[in-house]
Amino acid sequence: MAKKGTARAARQQLADVPQQLAALASMSVPELAEKYLEVYGEPTRSRNKGYLQKRLAFRIQELAEGGLTARAVARIAELGDTLPERWRMRQVEERKPATPPPAPADGRDTRLPPLGTVLTRVYKGKQHQVTVREGGFEYEGQLHRSLSSIAKQVTGTAWNGFSFFGLKSGSSKEVTP
Repeated sequence: MAKKGTARAARQQLADVPQQLAALASMSVPELAEKYLEVYGEPTRSRNKGYLQKRLAFRIQELAEGGLTARAVARIAELGDTLPERWRMRQVEERKPATPPPAPADGRDTRLPPLGTVLTRVYKGKQHQVTVREGGFEYEGQLHRSLSSIAKQVTGTAWNGFSFFGLKSGSSKEVTP
């Protein structure tokens, strides 16, 4: 009996897809953002109405009819780096271990480069160099506990030290070992 109920619900969901897609056209951006949270399970950072409508239309259809098969995703991955970012991120998330990786034996933050590494950042035409030390970071002869305090000293405003010195992924700041 449970299979009949499940099949009926699936058919109802498929029949409802055209109405859901049509409803997207008349939704405001806040309504689209709310719908995005509902179907993706996370808030959107975008406020672009057309983009949200397209993403929601895709996801509604994907949920109703099913996404790509594992074989199709594997084939796409073989074809190269043209795989859409959201698919790559899903694959990475699905392959992540359930437990976080162990912290290094010395207790240091895993985002930090090895001791003795010199981080270089040019800000407003001046080159700033920071050396990673055992007890923190050396900048202009002084030891600081965090990169953020150095970034604030350099810029005069609060900065995330990892971001300022290019230690976040995708950054192109120079790091000299």
